[in-house]
Amino acid sequence: MDKKTKLYLASGIVGCWLFIIVFLIEGATRVGYSSFRYPISSLSIGDLGWIQIINFILSGTLIFLLALGLRLALKPSKSSIWIPRLIGAVGLGLIGAGIFSTDPAFGYPATSPLAIAQFTVHGHLHDLFSIFVFACLPIACFEFRKRFKANGNRGWSIYSLISAIAFIITFLLAGIGFKQITGFIEFAGIFQRLCIIIGFTWMTMIALFLIKTTK
Repeated sequence: MDKKTKLYLASGIVGCWLFIIVFLIEGATRVGYSSFRYPISSLSIGDLGWIQIINFILSGTLIFLLALGLRLALKPSKSSIWIPRLIGAVGLGLIGAGIFSTDPAFGYPATSPLAIAQFTVHGHLHDLFSIFVFACLPIACFEFRKRFKANGNRGWSIYSLISAIAFIITFLLAGIGFKQITGFIEFAGIFQRLCIIIGFTWMTMIALFLIKTTK
């Protein structure tokens, strides 16, 4: 593997953990904000919202570089075409989610009327780009699972499958909570964070695997 490919893959690792570390710190320190209850995107609102906006855009750019690294690292096959595209879409989704900030919804800020959906063009575009993250990442897990299975790598195949299923389940539970369904409201933010951590950890592990094993 050449230095450029390694650099692209390493950039993705940095992007994944930059995103996670920033939203964890921001969520823990933002006055009036609850990481248990509110979505990550709501950190883009307010005077300090620029921090999360930059986090979206910078992390998305680094993950897009991961997609370029995957394109160079994977041996030619059907999956080698689609996996980089799917991860690239995740990166672009984060960038778009940063450019188009979310509306004040799901109870944050507390001074705004409660809304359970986006209500401006800006907000709808935020959701549109977010779909790329939450839809393309588990599909990439499934695609890698098939690739690992075909290569006889049972451990990584199972890990990719479990990651995809766990990602989808936590995403659905978060969505239920953000719809203000009793019993889930107070944990919606936690479920979303688990979803992102599961998916981004998987991307990190894939990048490390390729760096170590690809010649």
